Amino acid sequence: MNNRRNFIKTSLLTTMAAATTPSYAFSILKSKPKGDDKIIGHGNFKYRAHPEWGVLDSVKTPVNNCHEMIMDSKGRLVMITDEPKNNIIVYDKSGKLLTTWGTSFPGGHGLTLSKEGGEDFLFLCDTTLNTVTKTTIDGKVLFELDTPKKLGIYTEAMVYKPTETAVAPNGDIYVADGYGSQFIIQYNQKGEFIRHFGGRGSKDAEFDTAHGVAVDLRDKSNPTLLITSRGHNSFKRFTLDGKYISTIFLPGAFVCRPVFDGENIYAGVCWSRLRYLNQTDNSGFVTILDKKDKIISNPGGTAPRYINGELQLMVQDGSLFKHCHDVCIDEDKNIYVCQWNAGKTYPIKLERV
Repeated sequence: MNNRRNFIKTSLLTTMAAATTPSYAFSILKSKPKGDDKIIGHGNFKYRAHPEWGVLDSVKTPVNNCHEMIMDSKGRLVMITDEPKNNIIVYDKSGKLLTTWGTSFPGGHGLTLSKEGGEDFLFLCDTTLNTVTKTTIDGKVLFELDTPKKLGIYTEAMVYKPTETAVAPNGDIYVADGYGSQFIIQYNQKGEFIRHFGGRGSKDAEFDTAHGVAVDLRDKSNPTLLITSRGHNSFKRFTLDGKYISTIFLPGAFVCRPVFDGENIYAGVCWSRLRYLNQTDNSGFVTILDKKDKIISNPGGTAPRYINGELQLMVQDGSLFKHCHDVCIDEDKNIYVCQWNAGKTYPIKLERV
């Protein structure tokens, strides 16, 4: 983790990289996978890619953007798309279509699983309707959260476009206004407003595309929030009542939501950017962090490289992915990758090897 001083220092070093280490920068762009070009990743986190895994009949079951995916208590893989013919697509782990539902979420974006009393529930964020809706696992609508304008915490001029939710052990709901005014809005289990924090212009606690939010329960005695600040190439850590703690800087990686599995954090990287080489769309890889919040593997990206404890620039390596938007991890540690702006393609499975 980096404090603000290290964040600024590392940002400057990244910007200056063209002048100081041009050969390294160009070698990143020209690097090729070695050996089996379908085996990607680094260290103990390597994977065999299966691009064919989730492919369906696009006439009967179309997708637009495959935004996010969760695995429910029955081991089914549930995905949200902004294709109004079938907002929710449910797979088994072989990639077989089980069912679809939902035609009323034209901007289907965020999908979060909440387990309550042995039952699965979903929270769906729609960035077209600008709503957060709680449903049963099979799509029965239970309630819709009040918007910030209805609550009186946003002015009429402020934009609200929720991208993600997280649910704490006590049932509190956190909404990331990632495409809007950059606040995290906290509700209780009944959907009653508690507080909001973040926004813009609040120094370390500000966000630039607060795209994702998750509850970090790895330290059971000290749960925290991990929140994406995609424009800052960062995850930012907060207490559950919204106090800033620290920043994990991920140079070059425009990350989406953090996903916890065991002691690790996984995330899709929507794109990476080398400004000084005019490469504005080196798009997509997966990044994996260990229990100390250090990058240990970048499937589809360049190997993580630390110099004097500082993580160096990361970019895409190869052309497997286009705008990795979310990941889901099963009990065998395989990864399912959802993509945005990827030509209406279906999810890709990464089989752990």
